[in-house]
Amino acid sequence: MARNKGYESSSRSRVDRLRLCFPRLNADAFLVTHLPNIQYLCGFTGSAALLLVESSRSTLYTDSRYVFQAREEVAGARITIAKRGLIHALGIDLRARRGRTRIAYSLTHVTVEQKRALETAVGKRVRWMSGGDAIERLRAVKEAGELAIMREAAILISEVVGEVIPSMRPGVTELEVAAEIEYRIKGKGASGPSFDTIVASGIRSAWAHARPTSKPLRKNELVVLDQGAILRGYCSDLTCTVFLGRASTRVRGMYRAVLEAQEAAKSAIRPGVLAGDVDAAARRVLRGARMAQYFTHSTGHGLGLEIHEMPRLGRGEKTLLEEGMVVTVEPGVYVEGLGGIRIEDDVVVTPTGAVNLTNAPREFLEL
Repeated sequence: MARNKGYESSSRSRVDRLRLCFPRLNADAFLVTHLPNIQYLCGFTGSAALLLVESSRSTLYTDSRYVFQAREEVAGARITIAKRGLIHALGIDLRARRGRTRIAYSLTHVTVEQKRALETAVGKRVRWMSGGDAIERLRAVKEAGELAIMREAAILISEVVGEVIPSMRPGVTELEVAAEIEYRIKGKGASGPSFDTIVASGIRSAWAHARPTSKPLRKNELVVLDQGAILRGYCSDLTCTVFLGRASTRVRGMYRAVLEAQEAAKSAIRPGVLAGDVDAAARRVLRGARMAQYFTHSTGHGLGLEIHEMPRLGRGEKTLLEEGMVVTVEPGVYVEGLGGIRIEDDVVVTPTGAVNLTNAPREFLEL
């Protein structure tokens, strides 16, 4: 019996939208194995679960560690506590039924070993179908309640960055800066960082995803700070680049080009636009500044229960943007031997274009 009344109506709506996909998938049910998708559909946040969504009911399978948590969290699904493994419990239920059931699943989120175990458990009672990215497409468009939380998460991480940057100075290590960021994230009520915080200084700032080290910050260096917070399950993601000292004309020009590329990408965002066209808008600016060769990753990605979701704002991506999608916009340039610059904000797609969720200052900061 579900007790999460606040989640119940959202869960019912989400599951009903998934059921509308069944005819297209030629399926009678959907077996959900990816934990963030399970959380999205029924509210459960434990580390071991399967969710079987059928045309008229849903069943969550978990183990005895989560008896009380499942009762508290799960909405819109009956709960089965497995005594001999989740797949075994699922198999018992499915083998007890008459006829053959067509069950869709996400190939991306099931290993070869898990698939073999499923086939062994259910025998010939099930015909397995590809579910593609049906649930991920549902998750890509945020509901009003999700957007409200994501706005709070974006403001939270913006405040953290605004508090930490003034304390940065030569001699403080990258690890110390990262620790201060993560301390403040939890101090403001978030459950933790969305990912391992990135603090990269000097020539290491040219490493797009450098891990912080015991290297001290030094005068006349670029410092890239990439951080995010998880608030009530939803992620934020924000990158700032600062300079310790007085920057050269070249570095100032690099920063200006990246900021203009970000602004161009944001201006391209609106419902009906191809995700790849947003990426192309950023690259045009950097190509005009003769820096396109230093831009080595995509312009952005979707954001939500996971730090990387649909859609991806990359070269040639054909996903059409929709109202309610939340994406990062994060062009960057990375020059070996000099350093890197990345500027990132979270934005929501609205009928009139992109609206910022994060609010960090974007002028070039020299400390």
